[in-house]
Amino acid sequence: MSNKFNFTDNKIRTVQPIADQKRGYYYDTKTAGLRLQVTASGTKSFQFQAWDAKRGRPATRTLGKYPAISINKARELALRAMTALSDGVDIENEAQRLRDEDTLDTVFERWLDQFAIPHKKSWPEDVRRYDLYIKKPLGNKRVSWFSAAKIRAWHNKITTMPKQRGEGTLTQSTANRALALLSTVFNQSLPEIPNPCRSVKKFHEESRDRFLQPDELKRFFEALLHDDTPETLRDYVLISLFTGARRSNNLSMMWNEISFERGVWIIPAKKSKNGSTMVVPLVEEALEILQKRKQQTRSVFVFPGSGKTGHYLEPKRAWKSLITRANLQDIRLHDLRRTMGSWQTMTGASSTIVGKTLGHKSPEATAVYARLNLDPVRTSMAVAVKAMLANQLTSEKIKLIREVEKS
Repeated sequence: MSNKFNFTDNKIRTVQPIADQKRGYYYDTKTAGLRLQVTASGTKSFQFQAWDAKRGRPATRTLGKYPAISINKARELALRAMTALSDGVDIENEAQRLRDEDTLDTVFERWLDQFAIPHKKSWPEDVRRYDLYIKKPLGNKRVSWFSAAKIRAWHNKITTMPKQRGEGTLTQSTANRALALLSTVFNQSLPEIPNPCRSVKKFHEESRDRFLQPDELKRFFEALLHDDTPETLRDYVLISLFTGARRSNNLSMMWNEISFERGVWIIPAKKSKNGSTMVVPLVEEALEILQKRKQQTRSVFVFPGSGKTGHYLEPKRAWKSLITRANLQDIRLHDLRRTMGSWQTMTGASSTIVGKTLGHKSPEATAVYARLNLDPVRTSMAVAVKAMLANQLTSEKIKLIREVEKS
């Protein structure tokens, strides 16, 4: 066979290693500069080779192995290489630069070390999100590979992926959170290049406003106080409801953060999402639960656990079982926090009081919060709790249940 012919799959498949030669070369008659290298072991690779007039020597670039790279793709890459060579680009050094270029995995690890871990309390959640939605499809890609079109395709594809638990596919909100993380990594770790995420439009999200309604609270409390509900789950849910605090803070609540004398829970700045120390008033019902738990444990955590953290972990299965028994739909643990704020509003609290309760921090409200006394916040929370309990469960019933548990 001549070493020059029109490349087709049939002809390339018949090409054999040349006896007594480490490599043999065959040239495409259709595309200038495109050649096929065949090693003594039979490995076939496409290459581009042409005269580099600027440097006065032949320039060679490997395009990829056959058949992983198709003939059409090899021809496309060869034409690009010829254009770059004509423009004066050193295609050999450029190829080496691309081989040495960081992958997204490398960039993400650098971002974690330099930006996330030193400055973000939620960096473990970033790692979890990266591992679930970004690492497998994009982690091994070089930085120059990324474009808005490729990221847009990945962003869309997330919504077709099955959920880790349960039926259905991942939500548009999940895709948006993954896109936001990827964009942050590019912005902070690679500020010298245009962010390829910038022109990718997020999916529209409806603001979630779900909270427990009066008729739902009755079923909710009945299920919560049922014998099938574990005591730790019951206490955790009630504390979450009565404080309006974030899940991470409730789960990691420690006894040295509780002042029974002042009736407050002091969340240190290092555990607070807004970066400031939070003082959460504890209503009577919450204090009763905490006092009971304090007598029953030696752990530093209010809700101890057997895992690495030492504290209770989010009870997803137990929560799902609870809301199923209560015949409730679309209620999440985070909605307990929204329930406190909503019932405060329903019982006459101002937005400033609600914001102080939930630890919201905005430029407009910061000055007001700094001057705000905790007494009206505690009063508002107490009124909201009484209103919630009035739907089914009275404070006296809670006390009676506690006394039965102690006996």
